[in-house]
Amino acid sequence: MENVITDQASHPASSVVTSKQMRAAEEAAFAGGITAEALMDQAATGIAGVVEKFFPKNPGHCVVFSGKGNNAGDAFAAARLLQERGWTIELHLAFPEGKCGELARKKLRSLDQSISESPHRHSVILDGLLGLGAKLPLRDPIASACREINRRRLEENAFVFAIDIPTGLDGDSGAADADCVIADFNLTIGFAKRGLVVDQALDFVGRIERIPLPDLDPPEQSNAVLADGSALSGLLPRRKFGAYKNQFGRVGVVSGSRGFSGAAILSATGALRGGAGLVELFVLEEIYSIVAATAPPEVMVKPISSYSALLAEPIDVWAVGPGLGQEHANEIRRLIQEAQQPMVVDADALNALARDPSILSQGKGPRLLTPHPGEMKRLFPAEEKSRAEQALEFTAKYPVTLLLKGSRTIVAERDHPLSYNTTGTPGMATGGMGDVLTGVCAALIAQKLSLFDAARLGAWLCGRAAEIAIFNGDSSEESLLPSDLLNHLGRAFRELSF
Repeated sequence: MENVITDQASHPASSVVTSKQMRAAEEAAFAGGITAEALMDQAATGIAGVVEKFFPKNPGHCVVFSGKGNNAGDAFAAARLLQERGWTIELHLAFPEGKCGELARKKLRSLDQSISESPHRHSVILDGLLGLGAKLPLRDPIASACREINRRRLEENAFVFAIDIPTGLDGDSGAADADCVIADFNLTIGFAKRGLVVDQALDFVGRIERIPLPDLDPPEQSNAVLADGSALSGLLPRRKFGAYKNQFGRVGVVSGSRGFSGAAILSATGALRGGAGLVELFVLEEIYSIVAATAPPEVMVKPISSYSALLAEPIDVWAVGPGLGQEHANEIRRLIQEAQQPMVVDADALNALARDPSILSQGKGPRLLTPHPGEMKRLFPAEEKSRAEQALEFTAKYPVTLLLKGSRTIVAERDHPLSYNTTGTPGMATGGMGDVLTGVCAALIAQKLSLFDAARLGAWLCGRAAEIAIFNGDSSEESLLPSDLLNHLGRAFRELSF
């Protein structure tokens, strides 16, 4: 299948930058006549918008913890916007107003400080204590303010939005102070900072949302990028009015075995919801009647006696692995090696591949591998390596695209920057989520995206659908199911279009 939509991995605004690069971008903007207040107002608009994106139903209670610099000014300005929209505001100043910078004082005075009691049932915290240039270790009064933020998060179930970077986290290394703020959302201003995406920072950073600053020029080069809505929005063009199903590809799903028929249903439905024109689900004869009775009517369920016969099927993209078991591993390895079509390789297909990953170098078609950490360890043992190092070394060795699952999913391909996914929730830590992702990625490839962009977009869509189910729907982190992703993929797609 010919891929005609080019990679968009180099979207410059999505670059992951160092502290030095961020300061250089700001200085260049100031030299060009942009004021610090103009940037602050842009940031505040974005911050307030993200808070309401995740808490859209009713105005709530916003608690602002502030230092004395521009990070505090961002928080005050955002709080003013939320206040105008009906939110109550509670202020916790780490320093007296007189010690704050001029711009921070100006934004503080714009707030109506007479309201502090909250009649609302949900609270959010804005961490505006320290910005990117903070030095560790933390000292009082900042350290004690961080402890109070973390106490409220734990005991009062407040959701913490860190502005630019969690206070107490090093922006370059990701090293965390003992009292570092634990954020649920990190609202990185302008560009993502390198320290936000390292493994050790994950539980302090939480969900990353980039606040664009159009007046900042991105660095010329970056070896890492964020996969966020602005970077991905142009990947799928609008369909022509005269479009027909064959233009969006025929996906062949090879999934399921006795006791694991649900994996087949989830993968095939993921391909349907991901936009494939046609979806065919191939299952062994022994489970055909079960799967055929439970599959969506839009899926064509086809019984087979052997996986070897699949090489002759007229399929555009294969999705292979969820729930297959290991009984037919030799046939699955042959399919991975011999099929000329693009293929998403997941779950038990990865376990079969782990016995002889060298066949990846001899494969006849493009391959997207989607391992979770355990599967990655079997494929490519790399003790004491970071996830980024594993991804880079694996794709340097094998000519494949890698989607390394996790709370900060990484997508890697030779000669591309590492891509870090921004969406997702701890509620996705349950069986079946990866089955949906496999189908979605295959559907995107069938719509002529490159494997790299399909992986980035697929991970973003599934993560965002999970967030929508929780923050805009009736699910919770505990109750979230893979079927909730399927039910909310449409809205996730629409967010990239508007």
